[in-house]
Amino acid sequence: MRTLRQTASAFALRTTSALELLDNSLAAIDADQERGGVTYTHVDREAAREAASSSDAFRDRGYVPSALAGAPISVKDLFDVKGQVTAAGSRILRGAAPAVRDAAAVARLREAGAVFVGRTNMSEFAFSGLGLNPHYGTPVNPYDASRLAGGSSSGAATSVALGHVAAALGTDTGGSVRIPAAFCGLVGFKPTARRVPLDGVVPLSRSFDSIGPIARSVDCCALIDGVISAQTLDTAPRPLTGLRFGVTSDYVADELDETVSTAFNRVIGMLRRAGASVEHFAFPELHEIAGQATGRSVEALLHASTHVATA
Repeated sequence: MRTLRQTASAFALRTTSALELLDNSLAAIDADQERGGVTYTHVDREAAREAASSSDAFRDRGYVPSALAGAPISVKDLFDVKGQVTAAGSRILRGAAPAVRDAAAVARLREAGAVFVGRTNMSEFAFSGLGLNPHYGTPVNPYDASRLAGGSSSGAATSVALGHVAAALGTDTGGSVRIPAAFCGLVGFKPTARRVPLDGVVPLSRSFDSIGPIARSVDCCALIDGVISAQTLDTAPRPLTGLRFGVTSDYVADELDETVSTAFNRVIGMLRRAGASVEHFAFPELHEIAGQATGRSVEALLHASTHVATA
């Protein structure tokens, strides 16, 4: 799948159409599902084809609302899409009434001409950075089926990495866009909380939740952010002189993969060359904090097991 600008250029040059691109996307989804793929909880083929056909018709009449027009997009199963059930990756909400309106971010993407392909799988109620889901299955890493795709926006990342869509809409509270993007070799952007309206999104933490894209490039993410936030990102270079960054090697660097470490240190060097001050400091309390988090996870698992056994 091309980037958003490459897709827009292909449409403009008439080397492909929104409907042709969608048909290729749906064929790839079908092939993946035949292999056992669980990227999606729902694929709305009829609505997607209708939207793609409309996009082509509008383009023929000279109406192109944005660079996203006609581009296939996936939506995390945490967003309301009119006429669809928002299950948040759970069994509990499967029987809920279909949404009567689009979530604010979905509505803005629709107005921009995006074609929604389907709802993507995720960690149940977005409560996992690994992308595990016992109900719909756990999406695997597209580059190594023995590894995870990350979460909670697991299906969002795999939908892009597998070439099904040009970009995906996800949410990020503590890494749920950034983690799967990193795991799958993509770009994930977490904007400031409430930069994008949270209306129509199942909450995890109302004070930390934010909405962001997963795509193949920084430019793609900037395009989507501009639509869903109704704001323009300032991309002009800014000097970093006077900014101070703290880096700790406690816990976070334990058993760190050499490739990741090398890339991280390269970024540190770039920050310094741009004028920033980078200081290393000790933070031994991180080990205790991590231990407490593990304990809470075990306790949550025990309670969940009790509920499953008595359900």
